[in-house]
Amino acid sequence: MLKAAVIGLGDISKIHLAAIQANPDVELTAVCDIDPAHRSMFPNVNFYNDYEVMIAEEVLDCVHICLPHYLHYPATRACVNKGINVFLEKPIALNHKEGYSLVKLEEEHKNVKICVCLQNRYNKTFEVLNEMIENGKYGPILGIKGLVTWNRPKAYYDVKPWRGKMAYAGGGVMINQSIHTLDIMQLLGGEIESIRGSIDQLLDYGIEVEDTASAHIQFSNGATGLFFATISNERNSSVELQVTFKDEKLTIKDSMLTRADDEDKKIELVTDDKLPGTKFYYGASHAKLINRFYHCIAADSDEYTHVKEALVSMKMIDAIRQSSEEKRRVRMEELNDEQCENWSSNVQFEK
Repeated sequence: MLKAAVIGLGDISKIHLAAIQANPDVELTAVCDIDPAHRSMFPNVNFYNDYEVMIAEEVLDCVHICLPHYLHYPATRACVNKGINVFLEKPIALNHKEGYSLVKLEEEHKNVKICVCLQNRYNKTFEVLNEMIENGKYGPILGIKGLVTWNRPKAYYDVKPWRGKMAYAGGGVMINQSIHTLDIMQLLGGEIESIRGSIDQLLDYGIEVEDTASAHIQFSNGATGLFFATISNERNSSVELQVTFKDEKLTIKDSMLTRADDEDKKIELVTDDKLPGTKFYYGASHAKLINRFYHCIAADSDEYTHVKEALVSMKMIDAIRQSSEEKRRVRMEELNDEQCENWSSNVQFEK
């Protein structure tokens, strides 16, 4: 039986814990959080408030990292250096430069697996849509549209102030709420040539990070992309992803993939499984991805989402930010890996 642990017991950890505890081949051995109030929730599991102590004392096959963004890289590095496999919540790091350090870490420890939690890749709607694009049924893609119009009240940042600080969050709506949409757009569209983007704060929250972002994406194959994300909507609306071809239009919305017929009427093709409760917008594919990763650990397979794959969406975010600051189109080749070789973060990491 594989032994697992979770570092960070915030909102997202509940989904990880449920998946671990539902897997008959995995045992939850330890959890870690700086808040001692969580101890009582795990009477039969070893509780730690220092992850370095935990990974030194426990014999673990996998650690789930569900920490604030600025701790993703140092916590992953600590686990990997101990030879422990990691299931890492998004984002991989604060920015693409720090993300590249994680790519190098993965390359230097080929016996250790790091799976990035980009669970929307495993939604039924995306899998069917991607298959339809790959088999060329409707011809080449002409355009991709990704829309995320959600709501986050000021209290969202007040209760956890790190979310509103660049040094600790790495950004706002792009890196936190819409990174999955950016990831899916680049998977469908392929290699990106350039991005023209704009970020803004429409809300008077007094935070450092953006609450709204938009971008025009030029793919190398000639297709274009439109990306828009905000947390200034009155409520959380369904994420929308639309792919257009010469004579067809395929849309994912309300957890459903539809095709528009000649009269522009929607024809349902497949519907995603839905997560019950108030966190329904996370999607229901966390458990699918987590179970797949544990299978990869047991079978010594590499068929999971690697850090290098997740680096692309980080580069997109940084390109949008750079484009907005410099008010020009940014070519993706400007964010090349060689520039990251000698980079190191100035953030003072805390456990």
